[in-house]
Amino acid sequence: MLLGAARYLAETRRFDGTAYFIFQPAEETAGGGRVMVEEGLMDRFPMSAIYGMHNWPGLPVGTVGAMIGPVMASMDTFEITATGLGTHAAMPHLGKDPIVAGANLVSTLQTIASRSIAPTDAVVVSVTQFHAGDAWNVIPETVNIRGTVRTLDRQVQDGMEAALRRICEGLAHAHGITMDLRYTYGYPVTVNTAAETEFARDVAEAVLGADQVRTDLAPSMGAEDFAFMLEHRPGCYVWVGNGPTDGGRLLHNPHYDFNDEILPIGVAYWGELVERALPARD
Repeated sequence: MLLGAARYLAETRRFDGTAYFIFQPAEETAGGGRVMVEEGLMDRFPMSAIYGMHNWPGLPVGTVGAMIGPVMASMDTFEITATGLGTHAAMPHLGKDPIVAGANLVSTLQTIASRSIAPTDAVVVSVTQFHAGDAWNVIPETVNIRGTVRTLDRQVQDGMEAALRRICEGLAHAHGITMDLRYTYGYPVTVNTAAETEFARDVAEAVLGADQVRTDLAPSMGAEDFAFMLEHRPGCYVWVGNGPTDGGRLLHNPHYDFNDEILPIGVAYWGELVERALPARD
């Protein structure tokens, strides 16, 4: 299969039209794709469709995943500051303990997915930071809690801030403290459009064979700032197999290892895509 891709690259290929290469700055967490769109990417470089690719550990080398609809989740962030009344650890009744309230909050946030959202709607609320205190014998004044919220539906995403705020207000009242919520809307859902995804599948089949194109993969709850571009143009974001994940070779893992063997596959895919989208004139 890799040899086939190499032979493909050796052929003379031609197309008629303009293909733009977009290099996303600050793709991870900062959302460089959003800034590019806001600064006029689509107007400065007129395009009718847009396509993206990401290597995907766990998919065999020589395999491409191209799914219609939501393929990657939205990603919002939250920061909650719980403020109570600090006191001596031996005299908790004299203060208002934000750690107990914060611990309760971590658990209660999980009821959003289990009790507030329909079971058919995917939601992941993850607390990733919990900062409080610096002494053995002091109940601190404040607790800082941070995390992310991910969904596969824009309407569900739009309701998440209200859900978090309702829980914060209720627990703050129950514990006699205050909880300040800062909710930041981040990445939208990455949604592949039908016609462009079918086109991307045809391209991948031409390069790798029909049996090597997966259309049944479950969406990832990871986020992608290519989503901002897909909000303005139809397109498709595909996953190209990077091989096994043994030894912790996962995305965002210290042992991750990009597989150089997939480079010819990616180049062949892009070459075929451009020539099919912009065929040469006779």
